[in-house]
Amino acid sequence: MTSFDERENAFESKFAHDAEMQFKADARRNKLLGLWAAELMGKSGDAASAYASEVIKSDFEEAGHEDVYRKVSGDLGGKADEKTIRAKMAELMTLAKSQLMDEV
Repeated sequence: MTSFDERENAFESKFAHDAEMQFKADARRNKLLGLWAAELMGKSGDAASAYASEVIKSDFEEAGHEDVYRKVSGDLGGKADEKTIRAKMAELMTLAKSQLMDEV
């Protein structure tokens, strides 16, 4: 195998790893967001966990994060405005990535 082939394989492996880590971070963020929203809606325990699972599943509707935002925003109604939800999404993405790095 030439050094070019080895380099190409290394880049492909890194790309696959980065994509997997981003997927895990998105799912973790969505779970944390779901638990946060569930608390605002007065849910706890199994109901909160079930709602968090719904939020995770909502991310598979379309590319990007707008599907998650719409799910949470629609379910929260007037309990949180757009700025608050989007800020929480950004905050929880940072937390999710940090948690994943701690697990590695």
